[in-house]
Amino acid sequence: MDKFLELREKYPVFIYDSYTIKETSDSFDVVFHFNIPGLTKFNPTWRFRKPQESITKAQRKVFERTIFNLGMVEVLSYLKATCSKTLIVNAGILNENQINWYKKLYVNGLGEFFYTNNIIEAMNIETFVDIKCKCKKEQPLKTDKKLLGNLIPVGGGKDSVLTLEVLKDMDNICYIVNPRGASLGTAIAAGYKDKIYAPKRMLDEYLLELNKKGFLNGHTPYSAILAFSSYASAVLLDKKYIVLSNEASANEPNVKGTNINHQYTKGIEFENDFREYVLRYICENGPEYFSLLRPISEWQIVKAFAKTSKYFEVFKSCNVGSKKDIWCEKCPKCLYVYIMLKAVLSDEDLSKIFKEDLLNKESLRDVFNGLVYPDYDKPFECVGTKEEVNLSIEMIKDKYIKENKKMPCLLKDFRSSITDLNKEIKSFEKYWNNSNNLRPEFEEALKKYIK
Repeated sequence: MDKFLELREKYPVFIYDSYTIKETSDSFDVVFHFNIPGLTKFNPTWRFRKPQESITKAQRKVFERTIFNLGMVEVLSYLKATCSKTLIVNAGILNENQINWYKKLYVNGLGEFFYTNNIIEAMNIETFVDIKCKCKKEQPLKTDKKLLGNLIPVGGGKDSVLTLEVLKDMDNICYIVNPRGASLGTAIAAGYKDKIYAPKRMLDEYLLELNKKGFLNGHTPYSAILAFSSYASAVLLDKKYIVLSNEASANEPNVKGTNINHQYTKGIEFENDFREYVLRYICENGPEYFSLLRPISEWQIVKAFAKTSKYFEVFKSCNVGSKKDIWCEKCPKCLYVYIMLKAVLSDEDLSKIFKEDLLNKESLRDVFNGLVYPDYDKPFECVGTKEEVNLSIEMIKDKYIKENKKMPCLLKDFRSSITDLNKEIKSFEKYWNNSNNLRPEFEEALKKYIK
């Protein structure tokens, strides 16, 4: 807390000064201009490939307004270094409702950051940051293009794979920021080699220098960046829907008794907030943003993914190993995916994904406890509910017992949190969360695939 207060006093102001969009023969090159007076300036960049068809003036206006708002989210990666008390926005116009919208996003999106830096007292929408901007009510814009088809963000994990499979008969383009490894591999495996839209995002490298010098660091809500950047891209590409792959379990907090959620911007609350925001303040007839998998559980996703063997050696969702395109086999995400898949895959298929038996690694005991038991905090990763993990472990234990095999070390002392296993199996098989934004044609396609 002392470091937090010291930095806020020393660097009380952060300025979102402007953004520039340079149009080249094949791209729109965006540069954001941020400034912490007395410390440094930041200039993160984006490059969006121009579509084959020339864009209209109306499209250009919607794109530019979206870029301004993308900058409001990019701010967080840099603001968090000093947690400056005041954010001055010179780059555009926001009304009071918009300012409050961003305050809510900043505080809830930085929940993990506050928690891991022991500054939970700062998690206050009213006091964390004062956003000052030229306040004026702007009407939402209109695009004059007919919107068709889907833009599908692909991260390279099992969730986006399932979305690609469910919607394979529709008009789709894969959306991948800074494509590499698993994200590119899964899109190609799904048959989209020539239908990938891949903007390039570059952080200002001086931020890494500040981190080395002891300035504050931690998780920022990347999915909010994905939301605005995919919206800008869908506008350029005339896409009607932006189809995410966030499931129902993304709504569950990580820390018991709080709303601190690593996946806040993957949850239904942010999804609804974003849909309303773009409709009211960006474009009234623009692309529609929703998650296809919102109605279903992680358990149903894993069962469906188990049928798609062509992705087993391609998909990855380990953040630690992402740069090398590997499963590190040491982190919470790896253990979680291992547990969920081991319940539904044969040992032969599982060995195509993981090289080690992660349930036999005592070094993962604390991680295991966090994934399983209600009296432990859930790891700060994109993982399912503890109920789903418990169900998978019960099924794994049954496998070991039936095959008369030695129980791995992490399962020997396992105590189930499920009181009625048969009831839970039945409920997950038929689970459907009605708190979703699916149109009828998407609901029909999903139900048909998972039945």
